[in-house]
Amino acid sequence: MIKQTFQTRQIVYVALFAALMTIGANVTSFLVIGSVPITLQPFFAMLAGALLGKRLGSISMIVYIVVGLVGFPVFAQFRGGFSTFVSPTFGFLLSFIILAFVAGWIIEKSKEKNISTFFIACFVGLLINYLLGTNYMYVNLNLLADGEAVSYGTVWAWMAAPFVKDFIFTCFAAILAKRVYHMVQLSNPTSRSKAA
Repeated sequence: MIKQTFQTRQIVYVALFAALMTIGANVTSFLVIGSVPITLQPFFAMLAGALLGKRLGSISMIVYIVVGLVGFPVFAQFRGGFSTFVSPTFGFLLSFIILAFVAGWIIEKSKEKNISTFFIACFVGLLINYLLGTNYMYVNLNLLADGEAVSYGTVWAWMAAPFVKDFIFTCFAAILAKRVYHMVQLSNPTSRSKAA
């Protein structure tokens, strides 16, 4: 019975964060700088990894991306479908899987679940998001797209405005995750049995 309840809770958590990613993708995505829509997706991806752990956090991101690739309009600006593969911002979507996995891994491996651990996990996740997403965008715009060449510096300059928003929300994600983490873990029957 406990195992069944835990599996149901896992499904709910994964579905919840996949849904939150959809909301985060579109709540502010009408703002676009260069080719980059301004979204809250990194914030929710960090929370997924920090609160659900590396496995469930990354699975929730995979579910979100698969739902979008199948055709549901869950990506930024209510887009979806396999055409997203050739989008300049597809690298950011891929980075959310790694972001959630690494953030969750850092917290799981840390003996002390203090605020510093959550800040490190979230900011390492943000670094992964920017490195993978921005470099993919540069390659896409210069090799895969038919438009004029865009310099590496220009692509990174486009990320300056989103970075201000992402820096603030990363701090908020770390603080929120630290406060909620133990409540999520206590609601997990497996965690309670290990503690006993």
